[in-house]
Amino acid sequence: MTILLYDLVGHDAARPFSPHCWKTKMALAHKGLAVTKVPTRFLEVPKVESGASKTVPVIRDGERVVADSFAIALYLDEAYPDRPTLFAGEGGKALARFIERWSQFTIHPYVATVALTDLHDMQDEPNAAYFRESREQRYGKRLEEVVANRDAGLAAFRAALEPLRSTLTYQPFIGGEEPLFADYIVFGALQWGRIASPFQLLEDGDSIAHWFERCLDLHGGIGRQVAAAA
Repeated sequence: MTILLYDLVGHDAARPFSPHCWKTKMALAHKGLAVTKVPTRFLEVPKVESGASKTVPVIRDGERVVADSFAIALYLDEAYPDRPTLFAGEGGKALARFIERWSQFTIHPYVATVALTDLHDMQDEPNAAYFRESREQRYGKRLEEVVANRDAGLAAFRAALEPLRSTLTYQPFIGGEEPLFADYIVFGALQWGRIASPFQLLEDGDSIAHWFERCLDLHGGIGRQVAAAA
């Protein structure tokens, strides 16, 4: 049975950009599960599965509907224990929780700063209006004013990634010798930036950039199926 994945897109349904949906896509591919993606725009999210969630990803697996990327990963490991594990035990779940918090406090705020106007431009007219209004209310200023500070914050952002950079000198993935859901959490955040904006987040030669390239090649290279922003 094919799992339905509600996947956030803009006016181009072939360019899904949500970091959280990318976590789920990688988790489903890791499990080797068949997926049908349902392109979903911001203003369509409240209608997904009769209002199952205020955000995507949401999956439907038969009669089961699950929202939130972490909850989906937990569900997939429980529902399909015979397929490759996403956590490798309780310790892996705890690790992934930490990585999720770290990513959302360290990576997400800067990537959003970098990509706000690009994300706005990816939307059709009604969704662009929603995006501008909601984000300008959140930031208390125009999108263009937020993005204007991205160059000033780049060095600090790269420096803040040093714990990951150092970890990757010991092992090829955050999960160790093989990727786990913890890897997909960080991958999703950087893939968001790659698809939304041509702004270069990582220096060439950075060990994190090499790790990201390896992640793009995982599971038949599904990460490369969407080209980087030009």
